[in-house]
Amino acid sequence: LWIDRVFAAKGSGTVVTGTLTGGELLVDTDMSVIGNGKIHPVRVRAIQSHGRKEVGIGPGNRVAVNLNGVSHEDLERGDALVNPSQWHRCTRFDARLDVLGAVDHEVSRRGAFALAIGSGEFPVKVRVLGDRIPGGGSGFVRIHLPLELPLLPGDRGILRDYGREETIGGIEVLDVDPRRSASGTVPDATVTRLVNDRQWVDRDLLLRLSPFPWDGRVIDKWAVSEEAYEKALQSIRDQTDAAGGLGLDPALLNEHERAVLADLHGEGISLRDGRVRRGAVVDPLADHPYLAALTAAPFQPPDPTDVDRGELRELVRRKLVIVADGIHFAPVALDQAAAVTAQLFVEHPEGLTVAQIRDALGTSRKYILPIVGWFDANGITRRRGDLRIPGPRLPAANP
Repeated sequence: LWIDRVFAAKGSGTVVTGTLTGGELLVDTDMSVIGNGKIHPVRVRAIQSHGRKEVGIGPGNRVAVNLNGVSHEDLERGDALVNPSQWHRCTRFDARLDVLGAVDHEVSRRGAFALAIGSGEFPVKVRVLGDRIPGGGSGFVRIHLPLELPLLPGDRGILRDYGREETIGGIEVLDVDPRRSASGTVPDATVTRLVNDRQWVDRDLLLRLSPFPWDGRVIDKWAVSEEAYEKALQSIRDQTDAAGGLGLDPALLNEHERAVLADLHGEGISLRDGRVRRGAVVDPLADHPYLAALTAAPFQPPDPTDVDRGELRELVRRKLVIVADGIHFAPVALDQAAAVTAQLFVEHPEGLTVAQIRDALGTSRKYILPIVGWFDANGITRRRGDLRIPGPRLPAANP
């Protein structure tokens, strides 16, 4: 609703009048008044149209609206009553300018321009996009506003030049959030151009930028250009191939690439075991030599000095290797150690010393302390003074 009159209501509140140009207006709805560089939160108390009280009313009607939350002294003609979630507020926009035939000169950026749009008139700066526009001709302009206005493609206004004291012509808004530089751009009002310029556009934002429906590609919450979609797919392919058999950490993908990953299943690229892989790639961790080395020396495991750091991190992430106090163990080694300890408790129900467990496993202090610490942390044993007693997760001893 572009406001053309403002006055104090009888009793309380502020009354504004104007013609509702878009959307539905309802009583007891939270709205905002945008104007003079400020946003005033308000609530609709009452609506009248042609002397009749209305609970709700649609576009095209002349209305008077009683508002709570703002003084009539803070509002003026040219302000707009809007649902803020439904409008993009712009300070520049691209438009088509149809110059009147009575204008006897070319239109350029030189001039003291003012734009009448909605119910207000605002001083503006004008840049002609392309060649200067002759009298009676049409062309494109970029208009810079002194404050934010809620506009949409298709809105119309009148451009005047007060320096020459003449009306230049009519404008039609084409793009309320231009992304291309003014040099050489040819704007239009299509939603396809909006998406192509932005590549990935949140669909809620797109509704605020254009009144026209998008019938192109949609991925999750985004409207996506075909170029951007193919670029994301190719980026996943390239990153997956570069990662090799170990696979790609999905955290390295951006949110757009993660959104399209499922579209590559047909090519054999998918998320498996926490990594992005091609189906034909052999997993180098499936039979890693370090796993065999750990299994061969379960209670005196070798250090992973010669193991690739990336592969080692992945082995630990998959729990094929367990790290206890900096020492790497095979899971089966810790299971075996727990079984041996359970059997010792049968013989020593009063509790076990670390030395007793060490001797039973045939290992050294370097390795037994991490093993017993892992037991305590995982409920296999509990510490009582210098002894270890059975924990809730101690495996059953053999009869």
